[in-house]
Amino acid sequence: MTTECALQTNRDRDRLCLTFLGSWTIHTPLCAIPAIHPLFSPPVTTLCFNTDNLNEWDSRLLIELSRIIDLAESQAITVDNQGLPPGVRNLLQLTKQNKDKPSAAEKTTTPGFLADLGNHTLGFLRESQEMVIFTGEIILAYSRFFLGRARFLKEDFFYFLYDCGPQSLPIVTLISFLVGVILAFVGAVQLKMFGADIYIADLVGLGMTREMGAMMAAIILAGRTGAAFAAQLGTMQVNEEIDALKTMGISPMDFLVIPRMTALIMMMPLLALWADFIGILGGFFIGCLTLDISASLYYEQTIKAITLNHFSVGLIKAAVFGYLVAFCGCLKGIQCGRSASSVGKATTSAVVTAIVFIVMADAAFTFLFNIIGV
Repeated sequence: MTTECALQTNRDRDRLCLTFLGSWTIHTPLCAIPAIHPLFSPPVTTLCFNTDNLNEWDSRLLIELSRIIDLAESQAITVDNQGLPPGVRNLLQLTKQNKDKPSAAEKTTTPGFLADLGNHTLGFLRESQEMVIFTGEIILAYSRFFLGRARFLKEDFFYFLYDCGPQSLPIVTLISFLVGVILAFVGAVQLKMFGADIYIADLVGLGMTREMGAMMAAIILAGRTGAAFAAQLGTMQVNEEIDALKTMGISPMDFLVIPRMTALIMMMPLLALWADFIGILGGFFIGCLTLDISASLYYEQTIKAITLNHFSVGLIKAAVFGYLVAFCGCLKGIQCGRSASSVGKATTSAVVTAIVFIVMADAAFTFLFNIIGV
């Protein structure tokens, strides 16, 4: 058995067959390779290979085969690679796929306006479809949850309750207090001109209970908890932990999504109530110190301005906002790719999408409540 490499050619009418002999490795001395290009002259239309007497091979054979195949394809000659070892065929296929990918220059080419518009439209439709599918999976997961068939750890659920609620109180307290202060200052500038300083209590109370309390708490949790959900699930996707759950017959929706989503939906109304109280306290602080309004008068005016309907509006919004934040965080985490950069993109997308949905939902609720007179 020869250990030297050799290449023989056999031409039969319109078929050219190349026979590889010996060892085609980088450690084998170079052998004389006949000129292939002149053999591709008419009437040759097909190129085939024979490796029955090929002892061993490595990248050297792949390089030579790639050169020959490229030359044949440039002459519009059909390549029949069935005579090659399966490993060689697979590697050649990978090489061809890499060649077919667009180059860096092609990637940086700016598409036309219509092409760009079409790509964005298709991307929007694809994301909308994914959201609808994920919503259906959530409904199925909650149906299993209420039937007692969902599999998840109660310890995880209580941890997420603690993380979404008490752990969020400091930042929610600070932001809500400052929002109340800002509302009071903005109102004071205008109301003071008309001698209606006392109505700052109405402005701050209604603004916090109906709008700003729930919205600011939701935006804070979108940047804090929603981003954390996306990063956690995205990292699990990278580490193939979600695939492992599916292999063990455990639904990721039940085990990962339901505890997070339920905890956030339950905690958001409570955080909104706390934000309402702290925001009103911030307005009270400004009204009493800068506008010389007595504490008792400010308190009485606030009680008159705020009704149970105003609190109900804020709590309904807060529950929906909690669902939207958890939905975006879990969706982007589950859809995350398999790289570190994908985790970063999923986290950013979760926060941005959640904030957009919160503002859209708040506008829709405001319009709806105005129609029904609530």
